[in-house]
Amino acid sequence: MTSPSASHAAQARSGALAAALCYLLWGLVPLYWKQLAAINSLELIAHRHVWSLVLLAGLVAAQGGFAAVVAALQTPRSLGTHLLSATLLTANWLVYVWGVNSGHVIETSLGYFLVPLVNVAAGRFVLHEHLRRIQWLAIALAATGVAVMILQLGRPPWIALVLAATWGGYSLMRKQSPLGALSGLTVETLLLAPVALGFLAWQYHTGNGALGRVDLPTHVLVLSAGVITAIPLLLFGYAARRIRLSTLGLLQYLAPSVQLGLGIWVYHEPFSRARALSFSFIWAALALYTLDNILAQRRAPAP
Repeated sequence: MTSPSASHAAQARSGALAAALCYLLWGLVPLYWKQLAAINSLELIAHRHVWSLVLLAGLVAAQGGFAAVVAALQTPRSLGTHLLSATLLTANWLVYVWGVNSGHVIETSLGYFLVPLVNVAAGRFVLHEHLRRIQWLAIALAATGVAVMILQLGRPPWIALVLAATWGGYSLMRKQSPLGALSGLTVETLLLAPVALGFLAWQYHTGNGALGRVDLPTHVLVLSAGVITAIPLLLFGYAARRIRLSTLGLLQYLAPSVQLGLGIWVYHEPFSRARALSFSFIWAALALYTLDNILAQRRAPAP
């Protein structure tokens, strides 16, 4: 008979593996979007909404979770919260896909490196949470890294900043929702699906849509948008229930690290010394942030 400690260890191992696979897939997803670079980014996001909804609805039905979805649509407050989170998520997806397909994979990776620090700043200035000294220092180092990049580029790295801000805002709104990851994403996708369907119908009517006008491999890729969206999210949900938050936080850096590697070694985007210096400040900030989280968890009383 398996002991409770052995069972817990096995669950932790499977959770860590699921988290690593989730973040690896998110890191490799530019390879998928690059294959669809000839299609308008807005149309790609509309397809992502529609085919994600088809897949998510099937998963929710299999789990008997439609009651939670319907309940979330019945109160104005819940409706407003999820509509805002859906808009932030869609903006994040749109800027990300456009950035990847416009030759800015490195800058998109920067955006996701900044997300944990944006979340800390949002906690302080929006939720009025107390920040420890190391957290303030991490934010200051990240701000310095962004300032160095502004000096190097002659403009703000707006793709990275918009990605970090929209994902940080989305995370903040999701904290206001009682729904789990699957039900929450289903509600968000459902709210904007009519807009996505209307846009795709208009694209087809005007002769600009991809469906029916591209080759078979491209059709398969477009119709796979739902799977590309849902599989990493399901892996994330599985992992989040089985491993510690600190472990999940460490593994989250895998995705932008893989994206950075793709930008440098696969797509040969420029990575100058000034840009490397900027990233060094941000990596130092993330190291401090991670160290502070680990120390805080060790000081916390056991449940």
